[in-house]
Amino acid sequence: MELKVEIQQAVKAAMKGGDTVTLSTLRLLLAALQNEEIRLRRALSADEIHKIIATLCKQRGEAIELYRKGGREELAAKEAAELVILQGFLPQQLSDEEIKSAIQISIDEAGASGLADLGKVMKLAMPKMAGRSDGKRVSDLAKALLGG
Repeated sequence: MELKVEIQQAVKAAMKGGDTVTLSTLRLLLAALQNEEIRLRRALSADEIHKIIATLCKQRGEAIELYRKGGREELAAKEAAELVILQGFLPQQLSDEEIKSAIQISIDEAGASGLADLGKVMKLAMPKMAGRSDGKRVSDLAKALLGG
């Protein structure tokens, strides 16, 4: 089933079930998808939808951190609930070992020898893990493997 249709069906289910947090989160997601479709003037691919969802997940993660620093635990809990809902529409995330393996392959392909080659490695590694791993996590592991 197409991912956007799956999200729309989840909205209907949330409406019927009276789940306001899920409903508001998915409506926000659909609005973001609609805005991007209008901007591009075409339907989005599954990969593009996953990128938008990943961006929204990253925003939720940052908001949780800021709310906790500010002592606003109730808002952090709301953001955490939204994060779980959004993550349900992402593909299975890669483990650290799987990421390290993909990075090592990219290091070999790029002929990288140190931190100066991080950009080359990231350019090769990120497409292999698109939507299945956070870029910061990949960058941190790549720096460690490159000796940084």
